[in-house]
Amino acid sequence: MVAANKARITYVQLLKEDLAVFRIVPEDGVIPDYKAGQFLTLGISVANENYKTVRRAYSIASHPENKKYYEFVIRWVRKPLPGRVTTQLFYASDGDEVTIGNPTGNALIINDKLPDGRKDERRIVCIGGGTGIAPFVSFAKHLNAVGDKREVVVLHGASYVDELSYRGLFTELETESIDRGADKWNFKYRAAVSRPQEWFNRAWNGPTGRVENFLRAKDGGKSPLEELVGEKITRDNTSFYICGWQGTIDGVMEFLTPQGFVTYHDKRDDDSFEVKYESYG
Repeated sequence: MVAANKARITYVQLLKEDLAVFRIVPEDGVIPDYKAGQFLTLGISVANENYKTVRRAYSIASHPENKKYYEFVIRWVRKPLPGRVTTQLFYASDGDEVTIGNPTGNALIINDKLPDGRKDERRIVCIGGGTGIAPFVSFAKHLNAVGDKREVVVLHGASYVDELSYRGLFTELETESIDRGADKWNFKYRAAVSRPQEWFNRAWNGPTGRVENFLRAKDGGKSPLEELVGEKITRDNTSFYICGWQGTIDGVMEFLTPQGFVTYHDKRDDDSFEVKYESYG
């Protein structure tokens, strides 16, 4: 049974009518230790179901070093039917009560060691589609806080500019990398908008198309990702973490599988792998 600890919503930032950032604080004020990339189960009373508590799992966007609150970026599910939890959340206000479980999940935990026990020093490439960016917000803040020296690349894809929910934060982290030097903090961020022809995206002049296009080689040459990092992406120098719809994961693996990359789920006999992923549909 999922633990049901009382908590309260303390902050809501509406990014657009169906996308928002929520901060939630346990009633006792205690944020337990957890790992970047984990999720927790959030419950809320649903009014039209006799105030029955309905629960859903959400990736944690805040990082383990932050002991003040949990943060989530959540989309209001409205099709084909309104989401029971998300609908209630988008009508909630600061101070409203919810329940939370304990952080859990191993699918996207950051690797620190290789199967043979050596330190994992491979580049970390995080690929998030839509709200699948949440665990990589936690990744970036955590790796920055602990002074990790690995190169970190965050690639985010969304349909609309205002769905690039942490664009400002990631841009600041990249600026910090430039200012401090890559030997101290090595971070890069790129985003793509998949519907550039639509009026709302008229001012977007960055990359377009699906996020996995960052892996697509140009005329047999380097991919945009390889141009960004300055070398060929190989199994020895890069590990991938993916979160989003299954279509995003499948799209990324279409590029990585022919290059010999394998996932944690299909790891080799020696327990080696290069890709971790989590799908939410």
